[in-house]
This record gives sequence, structure tokens and C-alpha cells, in this order.
Amino acid sequence: MTVNEERHGSIPIYLLYEDDLEQWRAKQDESTRNWSAANCFKAERGKQLVIPGASGRPGAVIVGLGRRNPREELSCWAAAAIPDRLPDGDYHLAEPLPTRLATQFAFGWAYGQYKFERYRRANPQRAVQLRLPAEADAAEVARLRAATTLARDLINTPANDMSPDALAQAAVEVARRYGARHRVIIGDDLLKERFSAIHAVGRAAAVEPRLVDIEWGDPSHPKVSLVGKGVCFDSGGLDIKPGASMLLMKKDMGGAAVALALAQLVMDAKLPVRLRLLLPAVENAISANAYRPGDVLGTRKGLTVEIGNTDAEGRVILCEALALADEEKPDLLIDMATLTGAARVALGPELPALFTADDAAARELVDIAAQQGDPVWRMPLWTGYDDELSSKIADLNNVSSSSFSGAIFGALFLQRFVTEARSWIHLDLYAWNGKERPGRPVGAEPQTVRALYAFLKHRYTR
Repeated sequence: MTVNEERHGSIPIYLLYEDDLEQWRAKQDESTRNWSAANCFKAERGKQLVIPGASGRPGAVIVGLGRRNPREELSCWAAAAIPDRLPDGDYHLAEPLPTRLATQFAFGWAYGQYKFERYRRANPQRAVQLRLPAEADAAEVARLRAATTLARDLINTPANDMSPDALAQAAVEVARRYGARHRVIIGDDLLKERFSAIHAVGRAAAVEPRLVDIEWGDPSHPKVSLVGKGVCFDSGGLDIKPGASMLLMKKDMGGAAVALALAQLVMDAKLPVRLRLLLPAVENAISANAYRPGDVLGTRKGLTVEIGNTDAEGRVILCEALALADEEKPDLLIDMATLTGAARVALGPELPALFTADDAAARELVDIAAQQGDPVWRMPLWTGYDDELSSKIADLNNVSSSSFSGAIFGALFLQRFVTEARSWIHLDLYAWNGKERPGRPVGAEPQTVRALYAFLKHRYTR
């Protein structure tokens, strides 16, 4: 088929590596060859060119994939940047792809069309549509799109509308949709159920702290527990942040948003697991009853924690949710959190840090994450630093006096509260795009959702 031929009014999209370009050109008519040459199209990664058709409409689109790398497959990001650069119309892939890659491409296309416009006047919707490739898994594309949209919307919503109550309600709505058991422990009831650390962090805010607890699935299936950090706004508490450091703190509930999106994927796909989702939801605010540096808090695990810094609140609320999940001795326990700036210093904003003592799980997750275009990077749980969290008056401190290795200290702190789970994974993520990237505008980025979903499918459905 030449580029000037359309299929029922749909415009073909050709995906070309640099070393495929000349062979492709040789099959085209003279006009197409001349047009691509005149535009200096070399199939570089991310470049695309619209080929005019005989009627003045686009006849085809060619998209560059760059140099072929045998170790790197077609990523969803190859598709995410395409729609915004195209004129309105219906499009289709000119050549078939394997099911997994066709599904990735279709999801990437959908992901790249996301807009967060809750607070803006509605803009006219563009009519750039992809005809779903026949090889793609339509249900999986819809599932991934819905979950990532949920997470992005939650993270993008400012704290005046994304309070601990609003976050909890979003989780309850998901639970109800899938018939999951759910409860929300609120305010002073946290003290009655031995969650005094969650209560202490959130008690100064106008909206009471809470813990969302959701269970789903057959109790006979392997237990998988997810914990997400839900700090809906982080002022730093009495160790108040500078103004510039507060600007993005609406995203400090990104771990909870990612965990909720992952739970929705698990339930929608009916994975054969017994799922538990725990979301401690608080605002770290300042008031007369705010928790203080030097306070000693009891925890559900029975360990006491001296507060060295009120701005290290995420680990203080996570430790109790982890302790609760750990009591059931789950097969797999995963927590997700926008925990430390140190992880960003080490790896930058695009690469979440992975901590686990389970070597096999780490290798598996790193490989699967790379295949999904949703990467993670393993960091060490270096026990030689464990004594840095010591306290003279409590079992441990929530911070170290050292200015080094902050991400490791955060992970080591959390590890103290996980003693029964067969395998534990901690992910320190950023959950935000700070720069404009093709298909990924500045704003929420639900890092690790797709990687963890693919990891769970691989682990429990083989």
C-alpha cells in the first residue's frame, strides 16, 4: 500500500527506524520520496512528518523511532507524542505489531491526549482519533487509561479540593465500584486503634487525619498489600518549608494516588490475589496542637519514634500502615511514597528509587519496568547506616543527623516496621513532570503504576 492510499478514510501511520527508512522510501512513489527528502526526514527518535495526499488532506504520517536497539522495544512513549502534532482526522497503524506492542502503542496514544482542565474554561475537543489496532488488547488499553487518568487527576488537584477527606472518598468510590470491603478510620478513632503516629502528624489540620483500609479478592489467594503515602499538603509542620519548597506539595499524596490506581488495575483485571490497600491520609499543617521536634510517638508496631524533624512526616504515617499490613504476613508488601528529596538528588525526577531485600523480586521488577517504559532503579538497603537512626530516648529517630544518604535512611526507617511479610518493596518516587516532554506535560506523572501492574500480572498469573 502506498502512502496515498487510505483505508475507509483513515490515515496510515508508519513507524520507522533509521535503518529502515531507505527501504521504505524505495517502495513509495516519487512524490513521497521527494517530500520526505525535501523535509530532511531521517527517522530520528520523536520526529514525525505528515505526507500530503492527493486531495490536500494528509496522505500518511511517518514517525521516527531512532536507531534500532535490540535490547529496547517499542515504548508507549513513541505514541504519546504523536496526537498533538497531527491535524484532526482518523488514523491507523499501517503495519501490524505484536499484541503487547500494539497495546502499548494504543495506550501511549491515549496517555498523550490527557488534559487536566478542571479549573479552566472548556477548550474545543480535538478530533485526532486512533483506530485501535486489531492486535491490541482493547480492555487492557481502557483499563490502563482509566487508572492512570485517576492518578493524574488526584495528583493534579490542589490541596483545597484534595483534602484527606476527598482522597479517602476517591478511594471509597473505587472500592464500591468493585465490591471491595472498605472502612475509613477518622480522627480520634485512630488513637483507639493504635495509630497514634498518623493521628499526631495530621491532628493540626482543619480536616482530620484518616486511614483508608480496602480489602478485595479471594482470601485463599496470595496476599498482596499496597500502602501509599497520602500527605495531601506538606507545609513541613513546625519545621516549616521555605515558600519555594511548598509550591509542589499538593503532589505529596502521589504515593496514595499511585497505590489506588494500581489497586484499581488489580481489581478491574481480576488478578488472582487477595488485595489489601492502606492509605494514611493527612495534611501536615501548623497549629497550636501540631506535633513538635523532640516529641516521642508510640506506633502500632510497639516501637517508639523520636521526631527529629516534622518535615519527615511521610515515613511516620507510612510506618503504621506498613505495620498493620505486616501483621497479616502478606506474600508481597509494596509501599509507594514521594518520600525524599535525596532520591531525586541521586536519580533525578524521572527515575524512582527501588529498595528491597528481595534480590529476585528486584531483578524481575527492574526488567519488567524497563519493558513498560516505566523504569525504576534499585538502591541499597545499606544496614551499615542503620545506627544513624538511633535515639537516646526512643527506639529510633525519624531522621538521621547526617546530611548524606537520605533516601536510604528513609527506607531503613520503614524496614524496621516490616518483619513478617515474605517480600517487601519500597518505592521512593517523584510523581511529577517538572519539564514538558512529548506526551507528558508539566504536571502529575503516575510513576510505577504500569510497572507494578505488569509485575503483579507476571508474578501471579503465570
